[in-house]
Amino acid sequence: MSREEALNLLKKYNSEEFHLRHAFTVEQAMKYFAKEKGYDEEFWGLVGLLHDVDYEKYPEEHCQKAPELLKEINASDDMIHAICSHAYGICSDVKPEHEMEKILFAVDELTGLIWAAAKMRPSQSTKDMELSSLKKKFKDKKFAAGCSRDTIIEGAEQLGWELNDLLESTIQAMRYGEEVVEEEMKNI
Repeated sequence: MSREEALNLLKKYNSEEFHLRHAFTVEQAMKYFAKEKGYDEEFWGLVGLLHDVDYEKYPEEHCQKAPELLKEINASDDMIHAICSHAYGICSDVKPEHEMEKILFAVDELTGLIWAAAKMRPSQSTKDMELSSLKKKFKDKKFAAGCSRDTIIEGAEQLGWELNDLLESTIQAMRYGEEVVEEEMKNI
C-alpha cells in the first residue's frame, strides 16, 4: 500500500488534531527506529501512522475494529498483527512478537509523554530536551496522567532495554521527525 492510501484511511476515521499529530509522530518515530535497526522504514512508518486508525471513532473497540478498517486498503496480515499488538494487555490480546511490534508498544505511550513535556518547554520542541528533564516528568504521575508509565516500563522490559535507553532513544526519534510532523500538521 502507498502512504497516500494509508493517510486517506487515517483521515477517513480521524479528524481531531491531537489524534493526527500522534499518528504522524509515531510514524516518524517508527521510521527512525527502522533506520537505526536496518529494517524497512516505509513499512514501519505505515504501521506507526495507522496504529490508532480505529481509536477516534471506535474507542470502545480499539484494536478490535482496526482489522476491518485496514482491510479497506488491503493491509497485510503482518501489518494488522503489528497494529493490533501495540495495545497488548490493554485492549488487545495480540502479543507483540517482532522487534518492530515491541518498539511500537513501547513508544506509543512514550511519544505522548514526550510531546506533553515538549509543550511545557519555552521552545515547545524536543530539539533541546534532555533526558534529565524527561525523567522528572516521567516520575511526576500527575503530569500527562493519561500516559501509562507502567506500559512504558513494560515496553522497555519487552525490548530488553534499560528505561533510560528507551527514553533517550525516543527523544532522538522525535527530534528526527519533528519537522516532518509540523509540515504534516500544516496540511490537515
